[in-house]
Order: sequence, then structure tokens, then C-alpha cells
Amino acid sequence: MRKNNLSGEFPASLKNCRGLSVMDLGRNTLSGKIPEWIGTKLPYLGILSLRFNKFLGNIPPSICQLQSIQILDLSGNHLSGRIPQCFSNFTILQLLQDGILYHGDALVQWKNKESEYQNTLWLLKTIYLSSNELVGDIPKDFSRMNALLSLNLSRNHLTGNIIEGIGTMKMLEVLDLSKNQLSGKIPIGLANLTFLSVLVLSNNNFSGRIPSSTQLQGFDSSTYGGNIQLYGRPLPECPTFAPPNPHVGYDSNASTSQENDDEFLSKEFYISLALVK
Repeated sequence: MRKNNLSGEFPASLKNCRGLSVMDLGRNTLSGKIPEWIGTKLPYLGILSLRFNKFLGNIPPSICQLQSIQILDLSGNHLSGRIPQCFSNFTILQLLQDGILYHGDALVQWKNKESEYQNTLWLLKTIYLSSNELVGDIPKDFSRMNALLSLNLSRNHLTGNIIEGIGTMKMLEVLDLSKNQLSGKIPIGLANLTFLSVLVLSNNNFSGRIPSSTQLQGFDSSTYGGNIQLYGRPLPECPTFAPPNPHVGYDSNASTSQENDDEFLSKEFYISLALVK
């Protein structure tokens, strides 16, 4: 039912469709709240796309009861509040095996490109919550979803740090945390994600040196742009400040700092790669 002119609240009659495995209501003008019953009345739901509607309110915690979910796309709405702490209950996203074989197709955002997938749909494992009004930390239990391929939390109001356990999400190919208010250092565990081909951390409040690794230095500087306290390749080096030598006279008016007035450019970093059938 995607790409129509459907309006009004979430259709209550869908609670009777207990055998549904795919629900794609994307790109309509549906409004109101995502109903609490979605996690209890639709136990076999594996693909849920409500992207680009006008839903508001919190993400209902009951959504975590969808243990078969492998594609969850709530992006482009007006959802607020915190991300539920129970997303780690998504069993399929923890298993290093192929997902459920679906008949039909769905419109899925993959590597910053919206495409219609059919034969390869069952291979995708993604969570997209971008372009909402979500706040708070990224739940630490996200690190348990070690079969997740794509995570996009961009364009929200998230705070706190990148979770330390992100290095355990070995299968992650896409990570977009851009345009939030995240802070702290970039964890060294991020360098362990050898399949990572799309990384966007721009326009946050990250600080410190980018960890040295072949993986993290291989991305364009725009990946890290808009974090004025972040430095190290591929960004310019941070200005250095030489401490005074206690054995030599020190002139407090003398500056030993090296100024760097370069501004970090802020632009989106997009890479699109075709799925190998």
C-alpha cells in the first residue's frame, strides 16, 4: 500500500491480519500514533515500513515483541522520545544466518538509495529511524544485534556517545549517525567493522583523534565533517600546544600554539554499491 494518498490514523482493522509478514505503508500521509498492538497482534511481521508519513509520539515498546523483524523503517516521521531499550529482542537481527524467505517485494533504503527488492529481500537486515525527533542515548543493547547490516539514526536529537560495543556488530555495512548531538571520542571498536562501506558521522560534537586504522582512514573527510573538535586523518591535524619547560624561563605572553583556521566542510557522504546476487 505504499506510495498512495492514504491518510488518517493507522488502520485498526490490520490487527486482524495476524498472518502478515510484510507491511509496507511508506510514503503516504498517515498520522497519529503507531499503535501499541502492532507488536502483539502481528506476531509474524518481518518487514515493517512506515517511512515518510506523519506518525508522531513515541515508538511503542511493544514493537520489540516482533522477534522476526529484519527490516524496520520508521524514518521520515515526527516520532519523539527515546529509542526503546528492548530493540535487542529482535531475534533475527542477532542470528548470523539468512532471514525469512518472503514472496513479493518491498521498497527498502539500502546504502542511501531507495530501491525495490524482491529476490534478495530476505538477505537484508536493517533499522532506519532517521529524520525524526528522537532524543537520548543510543541504547547499549544495540551491540547485541551482531547480524544487523545497516543502521541509520541520522537527523534526530540523539546525545551521548557511540556505544562502546559497536565493534561486536561485525556484519554492519552501513552506519549513519549524522546530524545529531552525539559527543565523545570515536571508539576504536569501529575500526573492527571490516564490512563497513558507508560511514557518516558528520555534524555532531565528536572530539579527539580519529583512531588510526586502515578502515577509518579510508573514508572521505566529509564522513567526519562538522565535528570541530575532531582531528587526525583524513581531517587536518589538531593544533599542538607545547607545555612550558620547568627548567627554562617561560614567557607567559609568548604563544607556542600553531593556529589552524581551516573550517571543516559539512556535506553528506553517499556511496551506493549493488547487491551481489
